[in-house]
Amino acid sequence: MESSSSKLKKLFTAKNTDADDWKETFKTIIYAIVFAVMFRSFAYEPFHIPSGSMKSNLLIGDYLFVSKFSYGYSRYSLPYVFKLLPFHGRIFRSVPQRGDVVVFHPPGLPPLGDSFIKRLIGLPGDHIQMKDGVLYINDKAVKKEPVDDWVDRDKEGEGAVLHRFRETLPEGKEYLMLNAEMPSAVENTGVYTVPEGHYFMMGDNRDNSRDSRFPDPVGYVPEENIIGRADLVLFSWSCGFICPDRLFMRINK
Repeated sequence: MESSSSKLKKLFTAKNTDADDWKETFKTIIYAIVFAVMFRSFAYEPFHIPSGSMKSNLLIGDYLFVSKFSYGYSRYSLPYVFKLLPFHGRIFRSVPQRGDVVVFHPPGLPPLGDSFIKRLIGLPGDHIQMKDGVLYINDKAVKKEPVDDWVDRDKEGEGAVLHRFRETLPEGKEYLMLNAEMPSAVENTGVYTVPEGHYFMMGDNRDNSRDSRFPDPVGYVPEENIIGRADLVLFSWSCGFICPDRLFMRINK
């Protein structure tokens, strides 16, 4: 017959084994959280497209990887409440290039507010202006060539026809952009002079983009508000399901 001491020994052994299992599970969860925070802070951050301001290049339902190391790190590179840290400037800084598609924190929103994605058009010291829908950089018109008409469809399948153009920036970067049939209020603007340490952002869907042409909430974007460069569309639900033609699509070519 098994003694009482043997029964107690088995009972304590079982309890210790359960405790060890819980400890290992807890450690695994902590390691996973730390890895996710480090990856999101210093390597890549996932980002989804919530609006149509970057059509036809980026669509509602696209899920992206944003490279954090492309421009170095600021407090806005950090996730969650870490954005509230009293840390200013950038470390391991690299200069953004004109034409990059970047994710940034609009200066007119609280630190934990939404992030925006636009194309970087103006560098510090640049003069930016719109004249009859044509972009001018430092008093020179950016080359704008008609490509085709593009149908922008909503969830119900209704479509609006937009005119699609190819713009070529002074450095040679090319991309597609859209203009609506009816000109918007920012087809003609005054001259924007980009301050030092700031950048001028614009959406590729020019008549449907809240960007640096509007002082609130964007205006001139401080360098430290830049989160990272949009590098890759990982996958997309823009077609109602996973879209094969948008899998692993490069953005900043």
